[in-house]
Amino acid sequence: MARIPMTKGYSQIPEGRYIFGIYDVQYDEDFGKIEIKMVTAKGQTHTERFHIKDSSGLLLEKALGAFSYFAKTAMNNDELEDIDPMELVGHYLEAEVIHNERPSLKDPTKTVTFANLGEKVPAAGFAEHPTPKVQALLGGSRKASGKAPATAGFDLDALLGD
Repeated sequence: MARIPMTKGYSQIPEGRYIFGIYDVQYDEDFGKIEIKMVTAKGQTHTERFHIKDSSGLLLEKALGAFSYFAKTAMNNDELEDIDPMELVGHYLEAEVIHNERPSLKDPTKTVTFANLGEKVPAAGFAEHPTPKVQALLGGSRKASGKAPATAGFDLDALLGD
């Protein structure tokens, strides 16, 4: 008879500063919903959600501003005028995870904790070597391997034979 290992279940990412790699983006253009999936080098995941349109299809300026800040930070480009959300995949940012407790809507006697991203800054890649699962999520790129990315137009790894 086979034995199946049990997982520890869901655990929320603890508060603190992390470098996140963006590995998936879903955008529902009709409803203006953007879901950005990110992972740390150790495999902890976080999902950022933006709702940039209201029910009538009009852009929500505050939500669009929040998404713009997030995208410009992840792309390390304050001059971006527009972006296809899928362009965020493979980019990194460092952010502070902050927990926010609120009363549960299902049971007012209980609280739920949300993990939100506070201060965000651009990152070139992970500072530590990521797990194989994380490397697979990010497509095995050099940035995902923990190595610094090559400078545009100058590939130091190729020159050194790495």
